[in-house]
Amino acid sequence: MRATFRVKTLAIGLAAAAASSATPVLATAQELSSVQGPHDGAPLGGSSIVQSGEEFFAPVDNLGDYAPGEVISTRTIPYHFVGLPIPVQVVQIKYRSTDHDDKPTYNITSVVKPTGESNGRLVSMHSVYDSLDPAHSPSRAIAGNIALGLFNSWIETPTIVQMLAGGYTVAVTDIEGQDANFFDGPTYGRLTLDGIRAAERTPETGLSPDAPVGLIGYSGGSIASVWAAQLAPTYAPDINARLVGSAAGGVPTNVLNLVNYIDGAPFWGPLTVMILIGLSRSYDFSLEPYLSDYGKHMVDDLSRATITEVSASFAGVDWASLFKPEYRDPRSIPEFVDAVNRNNPILAADPATPFFIGQANNGEITGTPTGPEGIGTGDGITVTGDTRALAHKYCEAGNPVIYHEYAIMEHTAGFLTFSAGAWPWLQDRFDGKPAGTNCGDFPAGNPAEPATTVPPAKGGTQEYPKDLAGLREFLKGRGSSGSSMSSR
Repeated sequence: MRATFRVKTLAIGLAAAAASSATPVLATAQELSSVQGPHDGAPLGGSSIVQSGEEFFAPVDNLGDYAPGEVISTRTIPYHFVGLPIPVQVVQIKYRSTDHDDKPTYNITSVVKPTGESNGRLVSMHSVYDSLDPAHSPSRAIAGNIALGLFNSWIETPTIVQMLAGGYTVAVTDIEGQDANFFDGPTYGRLTLDGIRAAERTPETGLSPDAPVGLIGYSGGSIASVWAAQLAPTYAPDINARLVGSAAGGVPTNVLNLVNYIDGAPFWGPLTVMILIGLSRSYDFSLEPYLSDYGKHMVDDLSRATITEVSASFAGVDWASLFKPEYRDPRSIPEFVDAVNRNNPILAADPATPFFIGQANNGEITGTPTGPEGIGTGDGITVTGDTRALAHKYCEAGNPVIYHEYAIMEHTAGFLTFSAGAWPWLQDRFDGKPAGTNCGDFPAGNPAEPATTVPPAKGGTQEYPKDLAGLREFLKGRGSSGSSMSSR
């Protein structure tokens, strides 16, 4: 149903875009630069077709010469869908930003110009590309590359077309940055805010420096919507003054609760490995002392993976199989606990803008059961009680909040319902209509205290992955087909 809906919407949207385009097609094709073969760290190989112009993404040596949000270089290209150019103009901008520790970095945002007359408004749309490989960023999809990891960017094209048809300019930022720092919320937020600054400072986008801005994103993209709004009052007050609202759905909030909730889940359980890789990469700590032999294999095997190839591919993987017996409790790894707390928006600053928040709540459809005591139900990935707690935080800070819960839906299906409500809501904010609120009308959330460490356990039996994850390991000759193996 989801695929059929999107294909039909895409066909209608692209036809409308082509018919109404006031800008010429910049190119009918691009010369292929290379065909990249399989590589390590991608379970399905990671092969791709890469268009020419990859030098645009090259690292920058003199970042100290630039201020956050300052433009380093630009290029204008046609928007590509599955490698094919369509009559939509894109200004790609390389700009300077900072990471969660205020260290300088660079990033790319793709500013997609409306197909007709511009209304002067900017939507920062945050992609759910969820990958550990920077080659899977939306900027690469828009530039014409083809890879399995770009699938999620392609299916977001109808949403972008809808916004363009209304005269909106759309900034699609590589929210994970050029090192693919998956799940690093504070960095997502800074890259997003500096991407907005860069878009408004680039004459080719047609935006004015005082353009109103709205944020929208689902799942991994919601991380950027949440953190950009919460950081804006202090990190980017210039943008905060023009921020009309933020929409976020399926929000990953308390990562400790999240990994406990999805632990061993047949479809979404493998996401834990991606989160571990992303956080250890972003916060520069080693998992090596804590991992089991199997865990080390998994970290190597998924180091450049995308969620498209990981979901449902390793059913049976759980924390106990990934880590040595003494670290079976995630709280026994202090570096992980620190990263979890730093990435929990409930523990961070308050936003100063209206919010629309959507949360599905039937994760059992995809096999994720109710979480342990104190966690409760969720959408299969994210924990409903945590999302409620985040919404209450925003309410208590005085922000108008509309919170919707989709009781019969799981995470993926929740995207459609969220989008159907979030985009009209954000348009109303742009139009200056009063933001309603249902604060006080939804249940209380989970406790919001910081995670605390616990000492390692004393020995125990090393667990081994079950089901498909265990079978894959057995077929690779790296383990047994049983349910456990001896601790080394």
